[in-house]
Amino acid sequence: MYFSSLLTSLITSFVIFVVLMALFMWLSGRPGNKVIYYPNRLLKGMDGGSYASRNPFVWIREALYSSEQDVISMSGVDTAVYFVFLSTVLGILILSGIVLLPVLLPVAATAKPTHTPSDNGTFSDLEKLSMGNVAEKSSRLWAFLIATYWLSIVAYYLLWKAYKHVSALRAAALMSPEVRAEQFAVLVRDIPPAPGGQSRKEQVDSYFKSIYPDTFYRSMIVTNNKEANKLYEELEGARRSFIEYYSKKISELTPKLETEQKATLRDKQQAAALVFFTSRVTAASAAQSLHATMLDTWNVMDAPEPRQVIWSNLTIKFFVRQTRQYIIYVIVALTIFFFMIPIAFVSAFTTLENLKKYLPFLKPIVKIVAIRTMLEAYLPQIALNVFLALLPKLLLFLSKLEGIPSQSHIERAASGKYFYFTVLNVFIGVTVGGTLFATLKTIEENPNSLLTVMAASLPGNSTFFITYVALEFFVAYGLELSRIVPLIIFHLKKKYLCKTEAEIKEAWYPGDLGYAKRFPDDMLIATITLCYSVFAPLIIPFGVVYFGLGWLILRNQALKVYVPSYESYGRMWPHMHFRILAALLLYQLTMFVYFGAKKFYYTSFLVPLIISTLIFAYVCNKKFYRFFSNPALEVVSHQLKETPHMERIFRAYVPPNLCLEKVEDDQLEDALSQVLRAGSFA
Repeated sequence: MYFSSLLTSLITSFVIFVVLMALFMWLSGRPGNKVIYYPNRLLKGMDGGSYASRNPFVWIREALYSSEQDVISMSGVDTAVYFVFLSTVLGILILSGIVLLPVLLPVAATAKPTHTPSDNGTFSDLEKLSMGNVAEKSSRLWAFLIATYWLSIVAYYLLWKAYKHVSALRAAALMSPEVRAEQFAVLVRDIPPAPGGQSRKEQVDSYFKSIYPDTFYRSMIVTNNKEANKLYEELEGARRSFIEYYSKKISELTPKLETEQKATLRDKQQAAALVFFTSRVTAASAAQSLHATMLDTWNVMDAPEPRQVIWSNLTIKFFVRQTRQYIIYVIVALTIFFFMIPIAFVSAFTTLENLKKYLPFLKPIVKIVAIRTMLEAYLPQIALNVFLALLPKLLLFLSKLEGIPSQSHIERAASGKYFYFTVLNVFIGVTVGGTLFATLKTIEENPNSLLTVMAASLPGNSTFFITYVALEFFVAYGLELSRIVPLIIFHLKKKYLCKTEAEIKEAWYPGDLGYAKRFPDDMLIATITLCYSVFAPLIIPFGVVYFGLGWLILRNQALKVYVPSYESYGRMWPHMHFRILAALLLYQLTMFVYFGAKKFYYTSFLVPLIISTLIFAYVCNKKFYRFFSNPALEVVSHQLKETPHMERIFRAYVPPNLCLEKVEDDQLEDALSQVLRAGSFA
């Protein structure tokens, strides 16, 4: 890539960001847009914050001076943990950059060039500031080797510190004196067939009463109420209308729903239940205990929050879940592989030289300087983003098919799949694809040169990734702050589609941060920046701006816009920590290969570093992970500020379609329905 193309990309992206920021400052101050820019605050009965101020930059001050406790009170522990992730990666890049930039840039720039610019300008001035400009076997490579160690040590220190901090956040949340329904319940799956003469409820009650005689409260059996839910949704739709016709329909549907509810509670019980205890210590202990000699019966685990239970997955049998999981893994692996082919092709094909070569009719257009510059700046990145936009919903759907019982767990599983997808397809696929396309003849003539050719191409790919990172933090965060797309959609829906206040609220309701996509996108940038940080250190400032700007803008969005759809008390953190370590390991392996391509005699000095990363990951997993999979008993044993109202806790799990007045309490406690809501994962 020409330097002019990179500069054009940066300037254009910055101008777009400034325009979007100006739109935010103007639109967020208009009264009719408060529900788009301050929904979280409005739903909590607060004012719009910076809405009332005439200073257009007051949101920056509010975000910078907000405390971690402010984030927790507005958006929950999960959001606070996400900001720990952003801060940790930002800290790694800043502390590394303080050393790497002033040391490595002069070392590379003053080295005797190993390349000369080709006719097409592929070895640009930017690449002269990279490790690619240092000669093979040069003693200057020692600086890059030491830099590889420095970044890794910084990462170890900050990741250890972050894990301890998040553990403290989780402990403080779980030992809270507030009464939370999920802390008094466990989810029971794979219930064996009931003995003759016993109902399913009698079977579950007798089983848990015998084990926990002093603290067992009662159970709710999961049932299949698909038909009842259809009637309920039809009834709710009729109630939102004020036409006389619908009043008659309500009168017809109500007795039908009551009849179906009774039939569901009586005849459609399934092999899963929620069991309630009067003590949260007992519930925590039960959730991490083995209850049966056979692994495929009486599986007990923490109950999810009432709002995030995936009812349709609770009754899937143990071996069916295991089989589905392996099938999904195979499908995801195949998806990664088959997506790599078009992404590698697009990344290679969208370079100007290949466009001119394979589409000759474009030569006159590409020769125009302005068009050539714009195409080089944006075409590969836009093509890549189009492919990536197709993935998140597919991966969420596949994760749900595994039989996972909660929404937060589904998002963690989908984010893991998406992370590996983006790393393999974007970081590796783009690098490998572009290089193979350009050097295919060389590799055909000398197959043993594959590794050397691939390693030699890395500095050249840094300009593509610098542009990609810049596009992400300027354009993507500009769109995030301005919320121009949600604003347009809301006003169109309000004018043409919404008829009631409930429909208007549904049109502006912001949802949550969307960790299933947001975190893997951030990890892709972290992986790219880490892997290129030593042999192309100029990428570090771009990574710093991405995570710094992201922290600032998303802080504002967390405090004022997004409304969490669940709370898992930081259970995402071990996955975040592990994936940062995975990126660090990939960085170390990349450096090992590149030092080998440079024929540096002391390349083997990196082997202890790679082993250290594996040991560090193992120690962190053994020391911290168990507390994130199960709550510690010393944490949940803390005194509550009031005696738990067990009936209220029980009813927190009762879905709306079982809450009509004529449903008797004894029928209600006999079963818990599966709520299959349209438009949700449940």
